[in-house]
Amino acid sequence: MTTITHLQPHLQQARALASLVQQALLDEVTLTPKPGLVDLRSRGAHRDLNWALMCHSAVALRPTFEAMAEAGLAGLPQDLLRQRIGRLGRVGEAVMLTVTGGVNTHRGAIWALGLLITAAGQQLAAGQPLTPAALAARAGALARIKDAGAPARTGNKGEAARLRYHVGGASGQAQADFPHVTQVSLPALQEARRQGATETAARLQSLLAIVAELDDTCVLARGGPGALAQVQAGASAVLAAGGLTTRAGSAALVQLEHTMLALNVSPGGAADLLAATLLLDRLQRLQHLQHHQPDTDTEDSHGTT
Repeated sequence: MTTITHLQPHLQQARALASLVQQALLDEVTLTPKPGLVDLRSRGAHRDLNWALMCHSAVALRPTFEAMAEAGLAGLPQDLLRQRIGRLGRVGEAVMLTVTGGVNTHRGAIWALGLLITAAGQQLAAGQPLTPAALAARAGALARIKDAGAPARTGNKGEAARLRYHVGGASGQAQADFPHVTQVSLPALQEARRQGATETAARLQSLLAIVAELDDTCVLARGGPGALAQVQAGASAVLAAGGLTTRAGSAALVQLEHTMLALNVSPGGAADLLAATLLLDRLQRLQHLQHHQPDTDTEDSHGTT
């Protein structure tokens, strides 16, 4: 992987950042096994999604994320920047729906990762570090600015669930500086690695940490509060039993998947936040490598699952 700080001009930096977003999306969908979600084994609780379609969508969205990163690098005033990335996000959604035949593969990811990669561009332009806390704070500041071009209602099921059940949803998560990423999933990922877990087990631990705590509007939209409570309790049980690192944890994971499939629910909001976690983790580690190997290209020490 080519180091970001040595790439000039801004277009090359934007391309490097967009590559990291694409990789985070591919890593998320490829992580296996994921209860209720698309992975290498199955469609999870989805009939209209599969691994190949998700990968196709991730690749097609790369230019959208590149344009957002470039906007962040341009040093625009905050309000102007917010309006620009809002327009870019809507263009990205249209591209996504075109390439998937109308299937929503990554609407939530366009929002969350779009904000974060724009923030990364801002940080680079300002010569500031790419730490998770700094990026989440910048992304949150952008999310709290009204997007003048956004439709009053998008009509998507997640938004309807957010309003019906009075939860924060994707917008609330971003406006609060992504607390489930910086305070829940990223620490879980890094702690699992410190304890010697495989990268697959560590990423799954990170996902389950989100599922256990997030009021996931994707779950709420399909199953309501009762289903959400069962899913959260099931994820907590897997974590308490040790996750993939123990036999009991693996058995609890199988049970959680059976529960999700029986309820026909999928933690799509948690999946988007896992992708955001993987992006921030890679940015943080890339910066660390650059500080220790400033004159050479670096290889990412944690590949895809």
